[in-house]
Formats: sequence, structure tokens, C-alpha cells
Amino acid sequence: MDWLKGVQNAIWYIEDNITEELDYEIIAKQAYISNFHFQKGFKILCGVTVGEYIRNRRLTLAGMELLSGDEKVIDIAVKYGYDSPDSFSKAFTRFHGTSPSSVRNKGVNLKSVSPLKITLIMEGGSKMDYRIEAKEVFTVLGKVREFNGETSYSEIPKFWKEHFSSGGSEHVCGMFGICYDLKPETSMFNYMIADTYNGKDIPNGYETKEIPAKTWAIFPTTLGELQNVNTKIWNEWMPNCREYEMDGDFDIEMYTGDDKNTCEIWFPVKKV
Repeated sequence: MDWLKGVQNAIWYIEDNITEELDYEIIAKQAYISNFHFQKGFKILCGVTVGEYIRNRRLTLAGMELLSGDEKVIDIAVKYGYDSPDSFSKAFTRFHGTSPSSVRNKGVNLKSVSPLKITLIMEGGSKMDYRIEAKEVFTVLGKVREFNGETSYSEIPKFWKEHFSSGGSEHVCGMFGICYDLKPETSMFNYMIADTYNGKDIPNGYETKEIPAKTWAIFPTTLGELQNVNTKIWNEWMPNCREYEMDGDFDIEMYTGDDKNTCEIWFPVKKV
């Protein structure tokens, strides 16, 4: 299925079930893509995580109901997934800038987030170099840290800086950066700074991970353009790729130069 149509299907599913308990795996199935890559692509394409979108839409609708009706705050809180008036009040106040109890006062302003509608805008036209390459199973050794998808773009570079400044390159030079094990309810995932494992003793604080045999879509870039190219993959390459779809719950950055400035982005893919 077309990636953009898949995301729109997922959004419609969220809207149709906004007051129900939403399962992130089922949401991702509406787009016919793994939960890991759906969440990552949604954030890049829409500018918010799936969790943020659901929370914003629920708080928008809750505000409308408080403003226009006479339901009790606790009933609206429960309807939109909050198990206590206190947790609802905190989230509502953060989003709207005013408490639920004050909404029915005259002159109170509320914020609104409308349902997302994915539209195709003619853009791109720039060259994107890539290749499709099959690789056998291999094992890496690295240091792992958990990150939140909402802040990972700014926090992961700090992890790299800390790794090198603390002498981590004595054990791992940083050939790979690997994203995996997404926890959709919290938007948390693991990120590993890694090298190919040579079978020697595993240093304290490090671990190994097996990367399965896969076919990869590989996009060469530079460190300065890494995040920009990552965005273009989801906004331009994915919507226009008819031969391949994502295949696996992880992706890899490979740093190919001695200065770590040249790199590649690897996405696991399979023939449609």
C-alpha cells in the first residue's frame, strides 16, 4: 500500500476510535507497516508522535465538550482515557493553558488541534542516491541507551559526544548507530553505538546484538545531512517507492569514513 494512504488510514482509525483504548500495533496495521517504522515515519511526516497526536486530539475534544455541554469533568476525563480528575486536569491545563473547571467561565480561550489530513504536495525533484543490497547476518558490540522519540533528534548526538569524551572509543569506535525495540505506549526506543563484534570479551557496560540477514535500502549521506536525508526518505522516497516496503523493527546508521563525517542510512526492505 502507498505509504501516505496508509498513514491516512491510520489517522482515520484513530479518529473513529478516539474514545476507545487504542492499541499502537493495530494502528500501525492500518498502514500495513511495522509498528516501529510507522511510529518513526509518522513523527517525521506529521511533526508529532502518534502518542502526542492522540493526546492532543482527545484534549481538543474534551475542551469542546466542557465548553458546550454540562457533563461532569470526571465523566469527560474518563471518556478520553484519564483515570483520575487530577491527571486529566494536569494534562488539560498544560495543553489549553487553563483548568477544566474554568472552561465554562466566559472569555476563556481554548486550543484546538484538527484531525490530520495527508495531502500530496508536489516537491522533491532533487536527487537521492541509494542502492539495494543484501547482507548476511552479523553481530555487533555496543553501548545502549533508551531515548524518547519526541526528543531523540537532539538527545542522541549528546549520547555520541558523551561516549567519545568518556573514552568509549577504546572499546567501540562507533561504526554503527542502531535504533530498535520501540515501546509504542511511551515512544521510548533503544539506540546502540556499535562496532562489528569480533568475539572477544565483552567489556562491562556493553552488550552484543545480532542483526539478521536482510535486504537493505542504503542511502549515502554526510553527518551534517543525516537528519535531513532521513526526513526525505519518509517524505519523498517512501511515498514513491512501488517495488519495496519496510521489513523489520529497526534501522541503522553506518559511519563509513575515518572522520565519521560520511555515513549511510540503512532501512530493511523486502520486495512488494
